[in-house]
Amino acid sequence: MGQALYVKSCDLQVARNNEKHHTKEFSSKRLFVRRGQPFTITLHLNPLIGGFFRLLKKVTLVAQTGKQPSKANRTKVKFPLSSQCNPKWWSAAIEDRDFQTWVITVTTPAEAIIGHYSLLLQVSRRTQYPLGHFTLLFNPWVREDAVFLENETQRREYLLNQNGLIYLGTSDCIQPQPWDFGQFEINVIDLSLSLLEVDKKVNQWNNPVHVTRVLGALLNYRKEKSILTKSQTQDSGDMRFLYKRRGSLPILWHWLTGQGRQVPDGQAWVLAAVTCSVLRSLGIPARVITIFDSAQSTRGALTVNEYYDENGLQTGEDQENRVCIFQVSTECWMTRPDLPPGYGGWQIVDSSLQKEGEPNVLVPCDLVPVRAVKEGALELSPVVPVLFASLNASCAIWMKCRDGTVIQADTNPKYVGNNISTKGIGGDRCEDITQNYKYHEGSPQKSELLEKIWKERDEPGKINGFSLSPETSNPLHMLLSSSSSMSLDGEVELAVKIFNHTSEEKTVELVIGIQAMDYNGVTITPLLYKKKISLTLQDNEVKTISTSLFSSHFVESPPENSILRLTAVATHRDPDISYFAQRDIAICKPQLTIEVPEKVRLYEPVIASIYVQNKLDSPMEDCVITVFGRGLIHRERSSRLGSVWPGNSLKYQIQFTPTQAGFQILTVEVDCNMFQNLQGYKSINVTIPMLPA
Repeated sequence: MGQALYVKSCDLQVARNNEKHHTKEFSSKRLFVRRGQPFTITLHLNPLIGGFFRLLKKVTLVAQTGKQPSKANRTKVKFPLSSQCNPKWWSAAIEDRDFQTWVITVTTPAEAIIGHYSLLLQVSRRTQYPLGHFTLLFNPWVREDAVFLENETQRREYLLNQNGLIYLGTSDCIQPQPWDFGQFEINVIDLSLSLLEVDKKVNQWNNPVHVTRVLGALLNYRKEKSILTKSQTQDSGDMRFLYKRRGSLPILWHWLTGQGRQVPDGQAWVLAAVTCSVLRSLGIPARVITIFDSAQSTRGALTVNEYYDENGLQTGEDQENRVCIFQVSTECWMTRPDLPPGYGGWQIVDSSLQKEGEPNVLVPCDLVPVRAVKEGALELSPVVPVLFASLNASCAIWMKCRDGTVIQADTNPKYVGNNISTKGIGGDRCEDITQNYKYHEGSPQKSELLEKIWKERDEPGKINGFSLSPETSNPLHMLLSSSSSMSLDGEVELAVKIFNHTSEEKTVELVIGIQAMDYNGVTITPLLYKKKISLTLQDNEVKTISTSLFSSHFVESPPENSILRLTAVATHRDPDISYFAQRDIAICKPQLTIEVPEKVRLYEPVIASIYVQNKLDSPMEDCVITVFGRGLIHRERSSRLGSVWPGNSLKYQIQFTPTQAGFQILTVEVDCNMFQNLQGYKSINVTIPMLPA
């Protein structure tokens, strides 16, 4: 005679399952599993005397997710207990049992809907036992999953690594910015899934393409809604707090809850980092990339125009159509069965089409295959022509004369898409991935592709749209060279070389100017420095003007996080021709040095020494030093230090004990009255001590 089944408790075996599913960093108390991969639970029952097989036929498991679970949208599934699991569908099998314990293996399909699930044991229509909750994620380790990534080192970097580097600066001076993605923070995964609940198409949450497009759109909307304007930032009493940008969690927390750190205008590039964190938390491999010298607002045209006056300063005319100094985006990895074969792999998350949508209507962002951009597959998506142009357009420089006329300047070619970089795998090196996006400048492949696109637009023969190379018939030619960076306590070396190709004497008016630019290519300050020189060049003479510019030469200090644009304009009145050259210079704050022992071992104390030398003319007052690092320091530590007088150094030591093995990043930040967010970092490889034989 059989006996009724009564479940006393259920052990979800969180530690064991999370370890196998590469989710142990999430929690030691909550179960996080990846789809397409089995996990094991243990049921503790009242003693069963007999009738096991008869009872087994009445028992089913129920898994459900969402606010209104239903079989119709696959958010509620029932599946029986059997002797063998079916990897293609929800299934469960009893692996071991006795009179009081059942060990059950549950298998989810590789196309299951992701989300927070509740698991129940149903014995009859009226009897259900709640067994617990689990969170189901995408699975790059399972070949049948659409986000499958074959290389293990890539999975560890693009899914599991929480220590990131984002590249800012210029194409000639790339500056790494440490970033804490924090994708294994409980708040990140919970906030990400709560954000996804805005989307009502729950039945498509099994599709990483749909999930990424929706989340990309929602994050962009929240960023636009929560970002501070510059006027608000200036009125704020706590500038330091507003400008912190150490990681994704506080920004995501603010965007979704109205709490945490706000992001000022001019730091909108953090959207890419937050998007990367959200995608990684859900199990989608993702990385942040930086495109240096990116043409914007071309609407797919392969030309972009920049306007300058006779002093070499941007006029502000048509600044929508410009070249960004750098642009940061997110890539994610997945198959694309919705597209022709060959377009799986890395995809660009692009939100540019959202602005064309109706108010209060969710317009999913686009997901563009990187290969489509390189090959110029313009018909694949409305965004492909825009992205292709941003990397392959030709830039024309126009000079606006005092009488209002506009002429094209004689200048060297100004290329776009000069460098595309991302963090290398397993270390802190910068990886150049430009070849993934475009063919090399001047290569036959690029020339053929551009010619093909011009023909498709009924403009045969216009490969560049206009000539940018100096004509040999022009009487003069000018080159500008300078340092790629300038520290706040340093100088810029520059040289202007002018060639007179004629057999006649030429008189030239040369104007050298510097202005501060935002990273998006928009002018911040109209004029920091100007120097005007009159030159006379004899026949076939080459003249070089060399000089050093110190920060003290500037009319005012460059704004925080700006780039210096150095321009040279040489005007020859007979004929009336303007020769133009330009150079973007990254601003570097005082150098911060971090010294750490070469051998760092897990759970063994380490002492780090930090040095900052003040080479400025003024004292660094109200200095605050903050040290943080995931897996190295449990919580960030801040200390207020005294003033550092000119010529002196700040020295600070901190002891910490690493708690995570592998590649970690120790980040140090110094704030003072002279500057904010002076950051330095040290890559640390934490090793596991060898056990004695």
